[in-house]
Amino acid sequence: MLTSTVCAAVSAAGLGIAAITAYRKRFLAATRIAAFSLIPIGLVMTGVIDWITGIVFKPTVWAGFGLLALSFVLFALGRAAERRRGGIGSRKERKAAAAARPDAVAPAASAPSLGAGRPAAQPAAKGKAAPDKSGAPKDDFSDIEAILKKHGI
Repeated sequence: MLTSTVCAAVSAAGLGIAAITAYRKRFLAATRIAAFSLIPIGLVMTGVIDWITGIVFKPTVWAGFGLLALSFVLFALGRAAERRRGGIGSRKERKAAAAARPDAVAPAASAPSLGAGRPAAQPAAKGKAAPDKSGAPKDDFSDIEAILKKHGI
């Protein structure tokens, strides 16, 4: 009952301010103020205010919020412990498994487009291009030319 009275007073005050604003020839602002001032009384008339006050003042609702908070804290602690422990296997075990299978690819993945990289111990020959299948030296732009020919350019 008290909340209904307070909401009605807030709405009446807002409508009064909207009337003064309209008197000053600021009709767009007056319309917005009137719209906002009608919200509290509309919430009272629909019963939303009674529902909210019923939720706020019930101890069982607060106990429910407490249980939700406890659940969240336990979940976060479990995730943190799992990360600290290393999840499935330790970091060393995962690195060892990855090193044991360097050519592993995802299932249904296509072959790598770049192929295997050149070992760091063998620097690229400078100045002279490697010969192609016919035995003639290959210039630096042959792969680009092939792509252009493939696309008809």
